[in-house]
Amino acid sequence: MNIKSMLSPAVTGMKPSGIRKFFDIVSTMPDAISLGVGEPDFVTPWHIRDAGIYSLEKGKTYYTSNSGLLELREEICNYLARRFGVSYAPEGEVVVTVGGSEAIDLCIRALISPGDEVLIPEPSFVCYTPCTQLAGGVPVPIVTKAEDNFKLTPKALKAAITPRTKLLILPFPNNPTGAVMTEDDLRGIADVLRDTNIFVLSDEIYAELTYGMRHFSFAHIKGMKERTILVSGFSKAFAMTGWRLGYACGHKDIISAMTKIHQYAIMSSPTTSQFAAIEAMKNGEADAEEMAAEYDHRRRIILEGIRQIGLSCFEPFGAFYIFPDITVTGMDSEEFCEALLREEKVAVVPGTAFGSSGEGFVRCSYAYSISSINKALERIDRFVSRHK
Repeated sequence: MNIKSMLSPAVTGMKPSGIRKFFDIVSTMPDAISLGVGEPDFVTPWHIRDAGIYSLEKGKTYYTSNSGLLELREEICNYLARRFGVSYAPEGEVVVTVGGSEAIDLCIRALISPGDEVLIPEPSFVCYTPCTQLAGGVPVPIVTKAEDNFKLTPKALKAAITPRTKLLILPFPNNPTGAVMTEDDLRGIADVLRDTNIFVLSDEIYAELTYGMRHFSFAHIKGMKERTILVSGFSKAFAMTGWRLGYACGHKDIISAMTKIHQYAIMSSPTTSQFAAIEAMKNGEADAEEMAAEYDHRRRIILEGIRQIGLSCFEPFGAFYIFPDITVTGMDSEEFCEALLREEKVAVVPGTAFGSSGEGFVRCSYAYSISSINKALERIDRFVSRHK
């Protein structure tokens, strides 16, 4: 039996994550410095951990409802109303998921039929395209450019829309570029969509990590909430990556469909994580703000360092990534990353991991200590000096 030939073509044709490739190599190099993975180096705040521990001590190890604990859904709604002015009902308009990634997958599978087109601004997070393909949809990349601050423009959006367009993904604040969309930017996008039947998946996982400005949610725009599925989670703002918890909010009919898939594929999200997340929603804002301030400090250090090295770099105002242009070295993105790791033992991620439009760029995460960032900058400086 040729087992490989019997696997699903949708899976065998899927490229492995360009992020994980370099992460796996670095894990075998104890003296390497990684700026590759978008994971906070902070430990989950103690009071949040304590809430999870206390739930275990009290024997709360049961399944929750498919949608998640009602108290957690209530606190998610309170948080979104308080922080971003968007209003959802905890019963029917919220589902708690296994990380934001599951929420993205559920949304795409609930909405997309074979042949439907999904508009994906690129460069962007690695899961949008494969999730679309697994649902039978057609991913349609929209290239964003450094000269536009890596924002999605109304002109580019309008040019990409066809009669088969079903969903637009809005990945802002953006991974890997750090780009943000202001209220005015998003209102321009809303104007293009207003007379269409296109849904919007607004991935707002980095909403608490914006610098010098307050995040504005697309669902806050009049007439856009009904067509928008807001996806977020706890990994980035509250340093809860390993807890694997996210959520989606939207129209009750869409959330119902997403919950049905979640019901059969997952059952319910981790109970311990949900109790910890209640505490994060209730009392974790100060922690999130403190971590964001530290990321901002690191952002300024790494941006200045990269520019002093001689690499052109757009200034990011969200998430915890910078996206420098490495074309001055004459290497493509993959070559640059492989050579940098081999010669200087510094891991960054090729821009092409986030779409073909990422060619000529690399992603560096500053979710690392200042000491690690400074050491990495010294090594990158030596590397670039040799290859200019």
